[in-house]
Amino acid sequence: MYEEKNHKHENRFHYGQRNMWTGILFGFGVVAFIDEVIFHQLLHWHHFYDKSTANIGLVSDGLFHAFSFFATIGSAFLLADLHRKHGFWFKRWLGGILLGAGVFQLYDGIIQHKFMRLHQIRYNVDIVPYDLVWNVLAAILIVIGIALLLKTNQYKR
Repeated sequence: MYEEKNHKHENRFHYGQRNMWTGILFGFGVVAFIDEVIFHQLLHWHHFYDKSTANIGLVSDGLFHAFSFFATIGSAFLLADLHRKHGFWFKRWLGGILLGAGVFQLYDGIIQHKFMRLHQIRYNVDIVPYDLVWNVLAAILIVIGIALLLKTNQYKR
């Protein structure tokens, strides 16, 4: 038992990049899932693609939901592989999650909302407070994620 406990995370430095990318993929999937469930389904604020009929909007939401599902499940398989190889590193994985979640949210808020105009967070209201909260929260997630990843980089040296 003692020997097994000592070797539990023996390969985490070797699998540091994989921990980060597994976390990033999980962060993408979880934030996309939360966006889909809360803003698309429960609040009905928008669809993934709002430039057509409601039926097309629902289909786009379904495709978006499939993306979030596959990203989350795919990352779960990668995470299981890290555990199998005794390479799981929680802080590095968490840093990846926060970075992935923030990047996805910032991409959604700037590229999809502003440049591509696929949808807005909400319609028929002053959008500025929503945009500020959405994008500032994304930036905070990115900064915390990068800080955790940089901190774990120091351990590898």
